[in-house]
Amino acid sequence: MANAAQKCPQGPFWPLGSIAVTTPGTVVNMMSFVDPTGINAPSSPTPGTAGAAEYTVRCNQIIIQGMKDSGTGLTNNTGNIYVIQKGPSSGSSNRADKGAIVLTVSSGLTAVIAASPMNRNVFNPYLLYIDADNAGDAAQITLIIE
Repeated sequence: MANAAQKCPQGPFWPLGSIAVTTPGTVVNMMSFVDPTGINAPSSPTPGTAGAAEYTVRCNQIIIQGMKDSGTGLTNNTGNIYVIQKGPSSGSSNRADKGAIVLTVSSGLTAVIAASPMNRNVFNPYLLYIDADNAGDAAQITLIIE
């Protein structure tokens, strides 16, 4: 069964689905399944664009599981997945660029990127990308929005 593209930016939970990496070293935007054209990305000029949200997506936590779609559920990845922050560096901004890796998630494990509740920091998931050691490995991602 295919992913259901849930559009629930008000939360509290927003499952983004299984974000698969087709070619290792070619990063995939974390929001690529729910917004494939990036119309709501902060870097996209959207004034007057049909379908654009009034505000960009912000979340307090990002839950990332090192699992991929098996057709009827989830199964462990073959290798690691990497959460990447692309930047204006001279690096490759993929798993080979150690200065771009925010988080590494091993096969079958879960990691959480959480904001401090004291100062109410938030994250924009459009700024994060997924890379993997192996083609077809994926990240099952859920945003927590308060």
